[in-house]
Amino acid sequence: MTPSRCTQLWRPLLDSATSFNFSGGQRGGLLLALLTVAACGPAPDAERAADGAPNVVEADLSPFFEGLDPADVTFVVLDGETGDVTRHNPERARERFLPASTYKIPNSLIALETGIAADAGFMLEWDGVVPEDGFWIEPWSQNHTLRSAIRNSVVWYYQELARRVGEERMQEYIDRFEYGNQDIGGGVDRFWLEGDLRISADEQVDFLRRMYAGELGISDRSTGILKDILVLEETPGYRLSGKTGTAELSPTRDLAWLVGYVERGEQVSFFALNLEGEQAWERFGQPADRIALTRTLLRETGALSGTSPGDQ
Repeated sequence: MTPSRCTQLWRPLLDSATSFNFSGGQRGGLLLALLTVAACGPAPDAERAADGAPNVVEADLSPFFEGLDPADVTFVVLDGETGDVTRHNPERARERFLPASTYKIPNSLIALETGIAADAGFMLEWDGVVPEDGFWIEPWSQNHTLRSAIRNSVVWYYQELARRVGEERMQEYIDRFEYGNQDIGGGVDRFWLEGDLRISADEQVDFLRRMYAGELGISDRSTGILKDILVLEETPGYRLSGKTGTAELSPTRDLAWLVGYVERGEQVSFFALNLEGEQAWERFGQPADRIALTRTLLRETGALSGTSPGDQ
C-alpha cells in the first residue's frame, strides 16, 4: 500500500481506539481492520502523537490467583490520563456478569441525585426482620446511613432506596449512564442481585472513569458525596476507593468483584477485578482479601509503582 493510503486507514482506527467504550462487534471489527493495515507498518508518528492512541497490554497475572483457574479471572486497569489499558484475560473482561453489590455505586448516585438520599448521613431504620433464606451478616441488623450502608454492603438498605427511586426513574438513569446491558428486569429491588442486569469488567472501568470525570450528567455535589463514601483506604502515597460485589452462581461456585480507582496525587487509575470458582469465596470472599489482592495487582501493573507493601 502507498503511504497516503496507509494514513487514510490508520486515522479512523486510532480515533476509535481512544474511545475505549466498544461493543463486542465493534471490537472484532477493529481487530480485523488493524490486521488488514498491519502491512503498512506503524502509524505515522505525527498522527500517533496527535491522536494520543493508548497502549493496550495483555498481562499474565496467573501467579496471583492461587486456587482459581486463571481463565475464571480478569483484571482491568485503565490509566485515567493516558488511556493506557492493561488486562489479564481480555476475553473475560468483555463478558457480562451480574454486578451484585458493585451496583451500590450507581444506586447511591441515583438516590442522591433524585433527592431520595439527602446526603451521606441519610438514615433508614431497619425493620427488625432477618430473612429466613439468603445471606445475612450481623452488621446489617441495625439502622444505617448511606455511608455505613455502602461500607457494610447492606442489601436491605439499598433495596429500599431502589423502591423509593422507582422503576421508571431507575431505568432512566441506567439508560443515561449506559450501564452494562441496561436491563433492570427481575424487580426494582432485585435486578442487580439475581435479575437481568449484566455488566463487564471493561464496562465497569469505563463507567467509573465517566463518573469520576463528571460525564454522567450528574451534579458535582452528588458525585462528590459518592467519591467520599467510596474510600476504602488512604495512605501518604495513595487513596484507594471502590466497592465489592458477590453473587452465588451455583451451590458450589461464587462470583466476586472489586471495582474502583486509585488516586496518587493528580494521577488516577480505574480498575475492575472479577473472578469466580469453587474456591472464590474461600480465597477472596472477605473484602479485605480482595482489597489486598487488588493492591498487589495494581503494583504489578504499574498503577501503584513506587509504593511498597508497607504503604497501607
